[in-house]
Amino acid sequence: MKVFITGGTGFVGRTLIESLSAERHRIVLLTRHPEKASFPENVEVIGGDPTEPGPWQEKAVLCEAAVNLAGASIFTRWSNRAKERILNSRVFTTQNLVDSFDRKKSRTKLLINASAVGFYGSRGDEELDETSPPGNDFLAGVTRDWEGEAEKAENYGVRVIRCRFGIVLGKHGGALATMVRPFRFGVGASFGSGKQWFSWIHERDLARILLFLIDKKDPAGPINAAAPHPVQNRELAKTIGRVLHRPVWPSVPGFVLKLYLGEFAESLLTGQKVLPKKLTRAGFRFEYPLLEEALQDLLGKNKGKE
Repeated sequence: MKVFITGGTGFVGRTLIESLSAERHRIVLLTRHPEKASFPENVEVIGGDPTEPGPWQEKAVLCEAAVNLAGASIFTRWSNRAKERILNSRVFTTQNLVDSFDRKKSRTKLLINASAVGFYGSRGDEELDETSPPGNDFLAGVTRDWEGEAEKAENYGVRVIRCRFGIVLGKHGGALATMVRPFRFGVGASFGSGKQWFSWIHERDLARILLFLIDKKDPAGPINAAAPHPVQNRELAKTIGRVLHRPVWPSVPGFVLKLYLGEFAESLLTGQKVLPKKLTRAGFRFEYPLLEEALQDLLGKNKGKE
């Protein structure tokens, strides 16, 4: 199958491209900086800004499937400008990709659009599956708008999967490097009450989920791409400390995080207990269902290094 990918130069995209290449899929990758991209020969790299219409759209519609991973990082202080960038990078990219399907020569039959478990907002200990309603905070609003643009592809006969990612844990980027840095210096701790839920996914399982969804003919709608065993924040801190053989200090008070991170701190002090019910019912088997196994794989070879 020929697969069009946006956001493929990040660590999630690179892991997916490696997996697609191993399965002999052909890939068209859109990036703003094609001169910096280094990928296998079966990856056609094209230049373009996905937040703007352009010639890249002609390439997109010649692929049977599209995987839209593009979006500015949320791991920053949320100024008004940053919030605008977080929203627009997702909505405009999805809007332009979907608009490209409105062409007679379009071959695209499947759109897998990234989303996030932030869709559900802060829900305490409530167990959340794909039927749960959205929240009402900033990230929930972003994901509602993001998914709403993706759903419009159904008007062109495209099957749409809205893939709600847990926090992706990977070796070469994303949240994990930021989370473990204090532990490497011996000052790791949980945040706030420590009771907030943390829904996560190993990068390899996420790539396997995306491949699973590409290969199957029937999944559609929302899919929770999160490991089946979410943990509370205090257990996350204890597990990182255990894997790295580092101490875990008392919790960082919420007001300290808010002083340092502003509104973004709320996403660290609250959380969601998200379960991947549709994936498990469809027969998907996680390679890393437990957090400690995932962290041993991602961090185990670097134990104790600073």
